[in-house]
This record gives sequence, C-alpha cells and structure tokens, in this order.
Amino acid sequence: MDIQGVVAEGFEPVKDAFARNFEVLGDRGAAVTVYRDGRPVVDLWAGTKDADGTEPWTAGTAQIVRSATKGVAAAVPLLLHQRGLLDLDAPVGSYWPEFKAGGKDRTLVRHLLTHQAGVPALDRALTAAEAADGVSGPRAIAAQQAFWEPGTDHGYHAQTFSWLLSELVLRATGRTVGSLFAEEIAEPLGLEFWIGLPDAEADRVGRVAPVDPPEHAGGLRTRPRRNVSAAYADPDSLTRRAFAAIDPLPDENDPGYRAAELPASAGIGTARALARFYAATFGVVEDGARIFTPATTALAGTELAAGADRVLVVGTRFGPGYMLHGPASPLLSPASYGHPGRGGSLAFADPDAGIGFGYVTNALAKSVTADPRAQALVRALRGCLDRTA
Repeated sequence: MDIQGVVAEGFEPVKDAFARNFEVLGDRGAAVTVYRDGRPVVDLWAGTKDADGTEPWTAGTAQIVRSATKGVAAAVPLLLHQRGLLDLDAPVGSYWPEFKAGGKDRTLVRHLLTHQAGVPALDRALTAAEAADGVSGPRAIAAQQAFWEPGTDHGYHAQTFSWLLSELVLRATGRTVGSLFAEEIAEPLGLEFWIGLPDAEADRVGRVAPVDPPEHAGGLRTRPRRNVSAAYADPDSLTRRAFAAIDPLPDENDPGYRAAELPASAGIGTARALARFYAATFGVVEDGARIFTPATTALAGTELAAGADRVLVVGTRFGPGYMLHGPASPLLSPASYGHPGRGGSLAFADPDAGIGFGYVTNALAKSVTADPRAQALVRALRGCLDRTA
C-alpha cells in the first residue's frame, strides 16, 4: 500500500499500523492525523476516495464519520455554556416547553448530553426525509414517553441525539448547531468539517461502503460480541430500536442526507480537521486558537454517567457529549475524551499527553465502538508516547 503524507521522528509505528490496516483489516481508503502539543506529528492517507472506486484518496478527501459527529457537535452547547448562554443544570423544558411531555419534565440539559434523557428510540421511526426536515424529529422527541426516568440511567441515544441537541440549541439561541459550529469553531480554526455539507464541498467527499473483515486478525477482535450481536438482531430490543429511529436506514452517500444538519450521525470532514479540533479543545493549536477554557476542558472529561448501557449492552462512560476512556471505548488514557463512529472512525483528545487524534475511513465495518483499525492506531500511538516519555 502506497502511504502518503508525513510522520515525525518517533511516530513511525503509527504509519506501520496504518499500512497494516489496509493489508489485514480491510481498509480501502482512510486517513489518520495526530496533533501533539498543538502541532501535527502524523498526517497520513492512502487507498481510494470511494470504497468501491479507483480514484486515489488525496490530502483533502473528506468522509462521513457517523457518530464521531457527536463529539464535534457537543462543542457547541459546551461553548454556549462557557459563555453563559446555556445552563447545563437547567430543565430542558425551560428552553423547550413541549419537551416536558411524556414524563420528561425533570430532564436537565446535561441529561441530553450524557445519554440519560430516556428517549433513545421512538414509538414510530422517522423516514430519512422526516429526520432531515428540522421539524419532525424534535416534534416526535417532545411527544415521546420516556423509556426510563431521565437522569436515573443511561443508554446511547444513537439517532435521537440529533433532534435533542438541534432543538435545544435552536430554542436557546435561534441558530442551528451546524451554523454555530461553522461560524464559531470551524471558521476560526480552519477546520474542514461540516454538520450539513455545503454544495460547494460535495465533490471532495468519498463514497462509503460496508466491509466484512476477517473474524480475527493477529488477536484483534473484528466483530461484535455475541450479546451485542443478539441485541441488534432482536427487532424489539431497545438497541435495535435506537439505531433504527430512522427507518429505512438512510443512504449515507445521498447528497440530501449529507446536506442535513444531523449532529448525531451525518458530520463530514477530514482526519486533519478532527485531530485539530480535539487539540484545540485543551490547548492552542498551530496557527489557530483554543476552543475551551481550562474549566470547560475539565468538564468535557468529567464522568457524568457510567455503567451498563441500556442500548449498547456494554459498560460505557460519558462526559457531557463525549465518550470517556473505558472498555467500550478504549481511547489513549483515562484523561481522554472523544467519540467513535459506528463502522470505524474515531476522534479524541488526551490533554495529559497533549494529543488530538482523528481517523476516518470509507470502509464501514460492523464495529460500534472499539473498531480494530482505530484501536491498532491508538495502540501504536500509545507505544510511541511511552518511548518518548
């Protein structure tokens, strides 16, 4: 595999792991970027722009990152909180009165960010058009009866996170998540990442496609555990219903879906943008700025929900909008916060190590959280840091 890009001295094992992802683990087109102390030390790409094509991946190729969008979008409410424009401990109903229905009147804003809101699924799934129209999703969520008393338990809000976050931000500010992210975060930092892809950027985005990697590769688990697979296979399980809140599943290569502002699942960007974004959540990046104050950085990595996840069927840990290091999402170290995307992508920050990390791929595997390709890169990075400590 012809690997393009650069890697700083001491980080060559990340390049080796990246090459092995293509040779053994089914990658077709991918990129990985690592920032350390505000500067890029790894910036690599290889393969094809389209998972089912031949055009080469280039330095500017972008991809849909599915749920890795959540961590990027979460910066918007945290930035509003930092500026005193959104109270994380206020009832959601104080911003969005209709949300009080269905046993949700005591739901706090932070419960939306930590998957404790109790509405990971809908009684009636939305079509792709309804999911993207900006009205049907929030209306359905507001009317939905909670599956548990908000704040007392947690379960991954795989799709409904889009409408929860979008409507909350809209009610609090009169602006959309996508526009706030673009103007307040992406533009100042020069990030090639969009929550709602502009028409002008459509040609740079590759096509995604499913892959079926080998069941085991050098000791790496490449398929979900049996209990997780069983939960997905059961049409009545909360797991299946949460991921099927949009039914039938949308075509992620469709221009209309890519243009939709769905902060749970439809963000599109480069590995460079993800790594730079996370590096800027805790420090000043090269030729850029810092997004969060130290207090907000500390908040992003604070555990607010943990234990058996009622949707993912494994133990998970969440801060406000971010997955934290743990068995379900093994990031770099206990200080890490970020978010994976179902099928492969991963992005996170590790303030203690000075690391911002981003990996994107067009080959979507069956993994939900700990994808073996992303984890191979993380392990290689961890080894590099151990040797240079």
